[in-house]
Formats: sequence, C-alpha cells, structure tokens
Amino acid sequence: MTRALEAGRREPLSGEMRSMVVFLHGYGANGADLLGLADPLAEHMPDTAFIAPDAPEACAGAPMGFQWFPIPWIDGSSEEESRSGMMRAAEDLNAFLDGIMVDEDLLPEQVMLFGFSQGTMMSLHVAPRREDPVAGLVAFSGRLLGPELLVDEVVSRPPVLLVHGDQDDVVPPASLPEAAEALQGAGWREVYAHVMKGTGHGIAPDGLNVALAFMRERLGYN
Repeated sequence: MTRALEAGRREPLSGEMRSMVVFLHGYGANGADLLGLADPLAEHMPDTAFIAPDAPEACAGAPMGFQWFPIPWIDGSSEEESRSGMMRAAEDLNAFLDGIMVDEDLLPEQVMLFGFSQGTMMSLHVAPRREDPVAGLVAFSGRLLGPELLVDEVVSRPPVLLVHGDQDDVVPPASLPEAAEALQGAGWREVYAHVMKGTGHGIAPDGLNVALAFMRERLGYN
C-alpha cells in the first residue's frame, strides 16, 4: 500500500503547461524548501509547472521536516531499516509520478526530476528502474546508492546532470565521479557533471544556471 505524498505546486507562467519539474527535497526538509527555486526558473521555462512533494515520513533527525528513508548514522536506525525505508519510498514516489502523468496528461519525456541530497538519491534509484525514461534528472549534492545493482536492474537511461559542491561536508564530493562512473558503466550515454567551486552542501547560482540549461534543452525550449 503506497502512501500519498502531499505536494506544493507552482503553475506555468504562460498559463499553458507543456512540461513539469518534480522537486525532491533532502533529509529533514520539505517540498517548500525547493519549490522556491521555481521563482528564478519559471521565467526561463514559462510553459513548465513545478511540483514539490513532501517525503512520506516524519524525520527523526529533524522533527519539523520529512525524510524519504532513515539514515543510520544520524537517527540510529539499522541498515535494514534504511534499505527497507528506501524501497518503500521508491514505491510511493513511483505511484506519485504515475498519478501526476495520468492526471496532467503528461508523457514521461515531459517530466524532469530535480533532486537535492536525499532527493537525489531517490531520483537516481527510481528513474532508471522506470519503464519509460523521463526527460532527465538534475542531481544535486547526492549519491548513487547501490551502484553495483544498477547494471542488472536498469530499465531506462534518462539523461543525468550531476552537480556537487567541492566543499560539501555532508555528502562527499567524490560521490559525483563515483555516480558518473557507475552510470556510464551501466550504459548511459548522457551523463553530465558540474562542480560548484567553493560551495558546501547547497545549490549555488552557477549550479542552478547549468541545471536550467540542461532542463531547457531536454524540455524543448531550445
């Protein structure tokens, strides 16, 4: 039984929707944490709606926020609880994406995933295992979980943009080349990377500009 995800939303500036960006927030945050990015992005993507679901679980490590799955070294959960939590959250996210596409009459190639931190971990796990590739993944400051499983479990290979701050003290910057290597080893042809110089665990303007260009191209604006 999947859990319904509550989501905030910004409608397209043009009033006509041709595509959608789904923001997936990090551990201990909520959908509103990323939905504010719609403001600087929307003027360059006027026919795109933005939606940002809250993760399905209250966060033990940040009681005012949400988590996609537990993190053992933060909340004291077991590795098994973390793994099973991620698998359950993947089912929730898949159901959410399926519902959005049906309700909004969108094709997978009209939907872009934009993750940050734990939201990136979710997007890099879920999207390659979906039958039809989404338009692309923007993956900020996260990592690819279970890279050794990807070769056997991959179903689709949407374009991926990996972005990471070189001063990140939460998720190591080395997570970017590790993810890129695993994706390319599993047959990806479109893997792009950008390192935000002098940036910690966050989204810097240069990274957002690279993400905007990536999304515009794959959602048909160029």
